[in-house]
Amino acid sequence: MRTEKDMENLQRDSIDFGQMNIPSLFCKLFFPTLMGMIFNAMLNVADGMFVGHGVGSDALAAINIVAPLFTITTGIGLMFGIGASVVASVHLSRGNIKAANINVTQAFIVSLLVMLAIVVAVGLFHEQFIRLLGGSDQLLPYARDYLLLLLPGCPFLLLESIGLMLIRLDGSPRYAMMCNIVPALINIVLDYMFIFPFGMGVGGAALATSLGCAVGGVMVVWYFARCSQTLRMYRLKLSRTSLRLTIRNVGYMTRLGASAFLTEIAMSVMMLTGNYVFIRQMGEAGVAAFSIACYLFPLVFMVNNAVAQAAQPIISYNYGAGNAARVRKALRTSLVAGSICGSLATVLLCVFSEPIVGLFLSPEYPAHAIAASGIPVYASCALFFALNIAFIGYYQSIERPIRATVYTLLRGIILLVPAFLILPALYGNTGAWLAIPCAEALTLVVIVADFYISVLAKSGRLA
Repeated sequence: MRTEKDMENLQRDSIDFGQMNIPSLFCKLFFPTLMGMIFNAMLNVADGMFVGHGVGSDALAAINIVAPLFTITTGIGLMFGIGASVVASVHLSRGNIKAANINVTQAFIVSLLVMLAIVVAVGLFHEQFIRLLGGSDQLLPYARDYLLLLLPGCPFLLLESIGLMLIRLDGSPRYAMMCNIVPALINIVLDYMFIFPFGMGVGGAALATSLGCAVGGVMVVWYFARCSQTLRMYRLKLSRTSLRLTIRNVGYMTRLGASAFLTEIAMSVMMLTGNYVFIRQMGEAGVAAFSIACYLFPLVFMVNNAVAQAAQPIISYNYGAGNAARVRKALRTSLVAGSICGSLATVLLCVFSEPIVGLFLSPEYPAHAIAASGIPVYASCALFFALNIAFIGYYQSIERPIRATVYTLLRGIILLVPAFLILPALYGNTGAWLAIPCAEALTLVVIVADFYISVLAKSGRLA
């Protein structure tokens, strides 16, 4: 049962997606989401800072080898979370609370079963998994120590990723923020303790991450068990009809959220392809330098993902209610916010590249100089990325999964992999750093062209 204090706290977060002023509504969702995302990104950055200074550049490179598991877990969570949030938003806009709760329950249960299967498989074949991700003999011991202690935290990270989307939809963005902040703070404190006073090395960093994720997952479960306002767990039947409906609903939710999953997969592809290119181009020091960019990219991603996630329930709810004017205004608001965030990220990474690299590695490591010269080139991707994510989030929110998926594949795989293969051959080490900005910029050109062609076609001005 919810206590009177719980109800008072939730009422202070009361949100009307259909009536509130769009910029005010966006800000009410965005700033708590942004704070939570920044702290969540710090979870990754803390690992890199403490491992780089406390263990060394090989350990830092090994974490980057294993990092795709983290992004895959987050991707599955976002796929189910966004899919369930979009479907539930539409149901809530039409007053169908029971259907919304059924979809939420199905998303949690099915995704957790999928994640547990992945954890068991990776645990049994961990060495083969590390080799597949590009781990060398030199990096294998560090990667193994990190991976095996990271695995137990993955199911909790999944619950957290799904829960954050649905808690915001339920009208509690501040609680969702705390589900990011509390685990991140725990992780940062434990990172320092396990690596420096306790001397646990790279395994200590993984254990700190797993414990932080466990706290976040428990906070999500507690919310839906005790504090939810509208959305809550619904007892599912085990009949054949119920199972068929679950398969159908989960299939639709995953199609809607597929681009979010592919965004995370694209991040893994970026890391995997980049690891191969940088180790071939610059050796282990190159991979360590690239790993710093990979630590920074989630920070840029989280900030701009906060824009998309803040806009998503507004767009989805009003799309379900048939209010096209509010949908358009929410899109414009998200594009303006994305432009500001992306521009700031580019400027900060360019101006402060040297001290930022110093947070991860001391100047005596060769990787330090490689990263300090490469980060400003890489930073040019931030603005293009921000606008791409805003558009992709818009298409997810209005149940246009094909467009969102195509654009995600375009920026994350179709254009990125050739860029990684071609540009280093043309421009050497600088070309390796240019691959990601080039893929993001070309994708934005395609998205904007397609968007305006669609607008002209609908208005009848395109014969």
